[in-house]
Amino acid sequence: MSNGMLSLLIVVLMIVLAFKTKRSLEVLTLGSLMSFIALYRGNFLTEWISAIQKSLSDNVWIFLLCGFFGCIIALLEASGGSRGFERIAERYCSNPRRTKLASFLLGTLIFVDDYLNVMTVGICMKKLYDRHKIPREMLAYVLDSTGAPICVLLPFSTWAIFFSGLFAKEPWVQTLKMEPMKAYIHTIPFLFYPIFAVILVFLLCMGWIPNLGPMRRAYARTGRTGVTYGRDSAKYNILDVEEEDKGNVFDFLLPVLALIIISTVTGDVFLAVIACIGICFVLYIPRRILSVADFTAVCTRGFADMLPVLAMLLVAFTLQKGLAGLGLTDYLLQIIAPGLIPQVFPALAFFLVAVLTFTTGSNWGMSAVAIPVIMPMGAAVGANVILAMAAIISGGAFGSHACFYADATLLSSQISGIENMDHALTQFPYVVIASSLAFVTYLIFGFLLPR
Repeated sequence: MSNGMLSLLIVVLMIVLAFKTKRSLEVLTLGSLMSFIALYRGNFLTEWISAIQKSLSDNVWIFLLCGFFGCIIALLEASGGSRGFERIAERYCSNPRRTKLASFLLGTLIFVDDYLNVMTVGICMKKLYDRHKIPREMLAYVLDSTGAPICVLLPFSTWAIFFSGLFAKEPWVQTLKMEPMKAYIHTIPFLFYPIFAVILVFLLCMGWIPNLGPMRRAYARTGRTGVTYGRDSAKYNILDVEEEDKGNVFDFLLPVLALIIISTVTGDVFLAVIACIGICFVLYIPRRILSVADFTAVCTRGFADMLPVLAMLLVAFTLQKGLAGLGLTDYLLQIIAPGLIPQVFPALAFFLVAVLTFTTGSNWGMSAVAIPVIMPMGAAVGANVILAMAAIISGGAFGSHACFYADATLLSSQISGIENMDHALTQFPYVVIASSLAFVTYLIFGFLLPR
């Protein structure tokens, strides 16, 4: 059996186990160990530990960013600012539909970065979902669906900058004779997966399509018990008690607005997060909302609250290294190559990037690997270049949205205070619908658009 086939079998086993056991960290750990056993045999443990260390050093920015976001969440709650915001928001969010629609609209407005989107909207809306007895699974689905899918649809986001930079290096894209960002803008009408994903979550928020499968069961559980999260998620909500009816809305709005504005102006989310913590210090300490000792303790607790998602991210990054070593990408490319004809190429490109990003949990990393391979193949068969670019971007958005161990999915479930697989399973029917519609639409447009 080839290493490529073995890597695919490992991924399939992981997906089956994850859906069966509803566990993420354990399944990821098992998958990463299996990939390193296949690669290094008796020396797997040493190589696996080295890969963990390398994953930590290579992605320290992500780990610190997530941890400091946890600090901000804890500070906004401890100051009472989040309660002040909730009192104002309750005037509009007077029923479940308005509450869900508000979270959708906030998600579309905070489009600079999917991390920023998920964290900020989650902070704003979680308690309001609880108040209206809306399952946290629904909140996680809205957060995830207005993260990457919204970011790729707007040319002002980190996703647009990333992908336009990758495509700028491709000779096939250079034949368009336009600036990389202008070429990206031309792909936006053809980003079918994010378009369908956003439409579906809007329809669900409005109540115009039914709750399906696990989401329906989540609503039934909340209606029966009054609790907005499942039994397995209770450990994430131990300190989630009702706050006193006090707190100044400006203690919430000023740090959050500063976070959004600084990240928008500078393009540096990490700088914005550090500045936000500094603004909280200036706002809370002189007014004795928190003492210096309390401020430090709250920051420490907030950082610690993010440890579950940090652990899963670390193991996911290690798994990516193992699957890359086994040659998963090359193996899938060999499978798909015989079906390459111009009209079908965009649909196959979407499918391939979607599978790669889903199986590895790496949307940007896998896209960076796949684009230099897929784009020359498209040029060779004479496919439509704009449609091919859009298909690759859509495939990356699918991976960020759908994979149960992708960073945005992990963050959405963590911020919502639920077990990761509870989120992955409840959004799965909608992911299947959006991806199926996208694949069929790429097939249709592959025949309709000129090459």
